[in-house]
Amino acid sequence: MKKMSYKEAGVDISAGEEAVNRIKATVRQTFTPGVLTDLGQFGGFFALDTGKYRHPVLVSSVDGVGTKLKVAFMMNRHDTIGEDLVNHCIDDILAGGAKPLFFLDYIGTGRLSPDVMEEIIAGMARGCKNAGCALIGGEMAEMPGFYQEGEYDVAGSITGIVERDRVINGSTIVQGDVLIALPSTGLHTNGYSLARKVLFETAGYRVDTHLDELGTTVGEALLAVHRCYLPAVEPVLERFTVKGMSHITGGGLEGNTRRILPAGRDLEIDRDSWEIPPIFRLIQRLGNVDDEDMRRAFNLGIGWVFIVDPNDADDLLRHLRDAGEEPKRIGCVS
Repeated sequence: MKKMSYKEAGVDISAGEEAVNRIKATVRQTFTPGVLTDLGQFGGFFALDTGKYRHPVLVSSVDGVGTKLKVAFMMNRHDTIGEDLVNHCIDDILAGGAKPLFFLDYIGTGRLSPDVMEEIIAGMARGCKNAGCALIGGEMAEMPGFYQEGEYDVAGSITGIVERDRVINGSTIVQGDVLIALPSTGLHTNGYSLARKVLFETAGYRVDTHLDELGTTVGEALLAVHRCYLPAVEPVLERFTVKGMSHITGGGLEGNTRRILPAGRDLEIDRDSWEIPPIFRLIQRLGNVDDEDMRRAFNLGIGWVFIVDPNDADDLLRHLRDAGEEPKRIGCVS
């Protein structure tokens, strides 16, 4: 009888070890003083300096990047997906007022390629380093027959911290409060199933199709990195009383912002207060997508919303503009 090996069954342990060795130096660059272990341990250890806080609250989230991965596969470009994942997770906990402490990832694939893994982790490390967040561990799982050739999935979990009396949960929002928005950098990580169907199947574009109205190729427009709002939001939280914040992901502007409203409150959105970016107009036109579907599937150019007292709105707008942002007053609470 022929001898069988794990490698012949589709799992290359040596490739996994090579991938880990390649990423160690990159990951170490994200380490903060709280990190106690190097890569390779069974768990990531993080020492929390509780002396810096009076009543610390840990905030956690877990997410993926959806079918944006399909665009990365089509382009054979994997250095942005990890950054998308990190930034999405950071923004989710930031909406509650939390700053990130550490991040962990999971990558599943049919055949482990050290080159691809190195690109993915480089993006994660870049996102973590930019936000002062430590990448303290992860998992690479090689599962032959489970994924299509050349494909993988990624997910990540994040833990952050906020003082208990600085938690932002929308509980103080009242009628008349103002919505101040910050722009997105494209689709971020939502709506890609619809976008791919319209652009690649219906319109017949390729990822390398250059469109003048986008000013770039279709693939580059779709792979635009999900923005991390921490650099813009952190100074705001230090200077202003913010009643609520929403990260605009699946469900759109209204769906995500309604999540933080007290019972009985609703939104009045002025949809003429900002210009919808060309990528969304292109998708709607080519796919004949109705307005409601567009609003639910995409962020339509708005990635972040602050809810503040109307007396603070002008000062916040001025502060954000002085910081180089392009904020928009997009509506109010009804």
